[in-house]
Amino acid sequence: MDLDERKTKILNAIIQTYLDTGEPVGSRTISKFTDLNLSSATIRNEMADLEEMGFILQPHTSAGRIPSDKGYRFYVDNMMKDKIAQVDEMKELMIEKADKVDQLLKQVAKLLAVNTNYASLITTPQYKRNKLRFIQLSKVDEQQILVVIMIDSSIIKNRLINTEEPVEQEDVVKLNILLNTFLQGLSLQEINMEMIQKLKVQAQGHSKVISDVIDAIAQAIQEEDDVEIYTSGATNLLSYPELGDREKAKELMSTFEEKQALVDLIEENLESDDQGDHRIQVYIGSESQVKTMKDCSIVTATYELEEGVQGTIGIVGPKRMDYQKVVGNLQTMMNQLDTIFKKNK
Repeated sequence: MDLDERKTKILNAIIQTYLDTGEPVGSRTISKFTDLNLSSATIRNEMADLEEMGFILQPHTSAGRIPSDKGYRFYVDNMMKDKIAQVDEMKELMIEKADKVDQLLKQVAKLLAVNTNYASLITTPQYKRNKLRFIQLSKVDEQQILVVIMIDSSIIKNRLINTEEPVEQEDVVKLNILLNTFLQGLSLQEINMEMIQKLKVQAQGHSKVISDVIDAIAQAIQEEDDVEIYTSGATNLLSYPELGDREKAKELMSTFEEKQALVDLIEENLESDDQGDHRIQVYIGSESQVKTMKDCSIVTATYELEEGVQGTIGIVGPKRMDYQKVVGNLQTMMNQLDTIFKKNK
């Protein structure tokens, strides 16, 4: 059933306030928390209409109202509709953006290798400080619930959780509203024990489901997607006598092909750049953890696509590399990437 805009806003305010407090909601409370600028008397009339239509209930005489199952259903259907539209739009934008970014980063790696006559590497952006964008619970059968978790980097994770007791569809709807109301927009670090306890109390007998969903969210946010590294110019290194030995050359080429050692180096680089100053870092010989590059120097820097979305750009050469030229190239490239990304936001 369609409601006009005013009734919809009042119903949303009742549900959101009730979810937050667990107490019946009165007209005076609603008049403070909505942008309708209506008197308590007008709001009472609208609440009476909503009650007559079955969207809210009055548990006790002279008490405020609480949402009915019909009210919850209207709220969650509209919320889901908005979120699905947002997710679809975001997916299209991210796919288009990701394709353009990948092509750009490959070109950057080639350009650095040509300009320096060393090897170069660049990673696709990694997402830091992920926040929870949306949660959706769906009943699979009597004792299984599918948890769909979307985090703000537009990564979607699915988890299947088992329930000790059957969970009714109406309860799944209410749990969806509860979880999104409390957790939406938060990082893992911001989800504290007090909040979880409050969720469990309002879940009314489904605290185990809340615990399992929180665990699923933590796992989804903490999971690290594979770091993808684009490299170029590895064979340039073979032109330097100190790196041209057959065994050394074989080890070097293997490192650029398998890339796991480079991934470890990149993760170390991102961790050390937690302050976000994107400083140039130089690893000389054994200073890096890449054993096959003990006769090389590796110079890295962090570029930023947007806040919390970072990648690493680097150049690998002999220890006698032209450090001034390498650092200059990296600084120039970081500035150009920053300009390009900001221009295309």
